[in-house]
Amino acid sequence: MKTPPLLALLALCSTACAEDLFVAKPLTSGRLFTSGIEGPAVDGTGAVYAVNFGKQQTIGKVTPSGEAELFVELPGKSTGNGIRFAKDGRMFVADYVEHKILRVDPRTKAVSVYAHEPRMNQPNDIAITADEVLYASDPSWKTGTGQVWRIDKNGACALVAEAMGTTNGIDVSPDGKTLYVNESVQRKVWAFDIVGDGSLSGKRLVKSFDDFGFDGMRCDTDGNLYITRHGKGTVLKLSPKGDVLKEIDVLGKDPTNLCFGGPDGCTVYVTEVENRRIVQFRVDKPGREWAQFR
Repeated sequence: MKTPPLLALLALCSTACAEDLFVAKPLTSGRLFTSGIEGPAVDGTGAVYAVNFGKQQTIGKVTPSGEAELFVELPGKSTGNGIRFAKDGRMFVADYVEHKILRVDPRTKAVSVYAHEPRMNQPNDIAITADEVLYASDPSWKTGTGQVWRIDKNGACALVAEAMGTTNGIDVSPDGKTLYVNESVQRKVWAFDIVGDGSLSGKRLVKSFDDFGFDGMRCDTDGNLYITRHGKGTVLKLSPKGDVLKEIDVLGKDPTNLCFGGPDGCTVYVTEVENRRIVQFRVDKPGREWAQFR
């Protein structure tokens, strides 16, 4: 019997991850990025992308061996934050200065506006569903509030959650039925049901913490959440029920975001501000998005 593709990936990941799990090491040298280092995201070749390479308003490209180069400069005042890839290789970038979601052609590097919503505060991070619908977190740091937008495949924006705290990390569960959103200042992780038209309902608290901030967040194929803990220098592994499973030291006190990649989806890449670099560590299950788009 032919092994199903996802099961084959999981088997490969388990074998490859037999040693040195959850131990961080640098991928790049320090000071390659600005203090605005964020993103990150992995394309179909395994390259890692993060924003603000060398200077603001840029995106850098890093090979799996750690060699870094400028990928693209963003136009006007546009400044990137979260990055996601569609299955066909299109890159989506949250532009928090111009209140836009940008689209970058991977072949020509042409940058275009995918969605523009003047009512956005400053779109921060992006989640992408299996159907390539985007959800964007949208905090207002001045007021300590936030909201969430859905961006349909035609670029139309709809406000799907409001009156929240400082919304930041965001991702979709492996079955596509739940959207997770964390609040940086309030240190809470929330879950919403994604209903048929892409709207959200059933808001419920997954976990609340007493100290340190949150930033980026990603799901693995088991539905566990990996969350960067800004100020603590760790990445938290949290079960869908809110149980703390692990906390990984990422070699810098201010990690901003993370993604899954590597040949089997079991490498987590973390952007961190203190040393302005990307670090990596191995895990036991691939990322939800990585597995879904392969």
